[in-house]
Amino acid sequence: MAGYLITNARILDGSGKAPFAGAVRVEANRITEVTPGAAPPPARGAIVIDAGGATLMPGLVESHAHLGFADMTSQELTRLPPEEHMLVTVRNAKLMLDCGYTSAFSAASPKARLDVVLKREIEAGRVPGPRLLANGPEITVTGGLGDTNMLHLPHHETPTFCWVADGAEQIRRVCRLLAREGVDLLKLNLSGDAGTSSYPSDQTPMSEAEVAAAMEVARAAQLRVAAHCRSAESVMVALRHGIEVIYHANWADERALDALEAARDRIFVGPALGITYSLSQAAGQWGVTAEGSAGFERELAVSVEVLGKMRKRGIRVLPGGDYGFPFTPHGTYARDLWIFVKILGFSAMDTLVAATRLGGELMGMPGELGVIKPGALADLLLVDGDPLADITILQDRHALRVIMKDGALHKAPEKGRP
Repeated sequence: MAGYLITNARILDGSGKAPFAGAVRVEANRITEVTPGAAPPPARGAIVIDAGGATLMPGLVESHAHLGFADMTSQELTRLPPEEHMLVTVRNAKLMLDCGYTSAFSAASPKARLDVVLKREIEAGRVPGPRLLANGPEITVTGGLGDTNMLHLPHHETPTFCWVADGAEQIRRVCRLLAREGVDLLKLNLSGDAGTSSYPSDQTPMSEAEVAAAMEVARAAQLRVAAHCRSAESVMVALRHGIEVIYHANWADERALDALEAARDRIFVGPALGITYSLSQAAGQWGVTAEGSAGFERELAVSVEVLGKMRKRGIRVLPGGDYGFPFTPHGTYARDLWIFVKILGFSAMDTLVAATRLGGELMGMPGELGVIKPGALADLLLVDGDPLADITILQDRHALRVIMKDGALHKAPEKGRP
């Protein structure tokens, strides 16, 4: 296969080094050549794409995907019939790829098999979407985040928004059922959450024994585990039991920060601040009162302080997360990059490295995803403009001239346009 030759590009390779002019050759699904300099290498039968000086960068990685969320409230989502729900999930997968996100690490699916079926269809080439690590419903305890009784709805044997399980044996059963269905990941809700559970964010309702039971199954089934951990104690529990992906960590204290730093080579933190930021700015929207917005403002301020400490300690902190609600609709994923720069104070370069190279590490493919170098998978974006100068350009789908996933063009350049 002759593949593609992308010439006259400004290459932002995901390593963190300054962009450079050059060309990139793609054969089959791999990058085979990266040539610095203005003079392009010979085409050798490849389809030539003249970048015209645009920025060529790795595809983005969504670190906290909820492709089965449907831009509606949790109550409405729980009532959504499975047939409609599968179609919504398929549409969201295409939209995520349209937005330049070529990989997604799922942070839970509202029904047990949505992610599993979607991944199978994407890998077979029957529907477009990002590379996907599939998850099942969030696993919670009675009164915890996602307990359907908190939504005044009956429990069901088949999970919907979350699966409620109490005690080690129930947790084992749920995890084994999800492993049977073919998930890659499990998601545990260790801590509470503001306004959506009977436990607040700084409390940890899931017990050590319940977490240990989930990890026992995960290790036997070779599944990876992520956890909702807003409280400091939930972070400590997650670390003690070997959970590698820790979401939120808003209320991490110095003890938790020390433990995260000690484990920084094996763990990832995804703050997923999209909801917190949106609701802090709600101004009466979505039924959020002024008092409620003030509470989210406080949580945001604490998060900014804590994440600043994480950055200084060299902990891998990834943008992305919790898109799929009315206040964080699908298609706005790249706003999280702006949040990292504008609200958290990350540099644009560090943000893009986190969303590409570190995202590739999160996906379990270090050196293959999120970088532009020979041998890496050809997941690429060609962007009009300079995302280092203006991170918001990645929120503009029209600025994404080319989207390539696995060496195939999802979005081809317009004819006649350099």
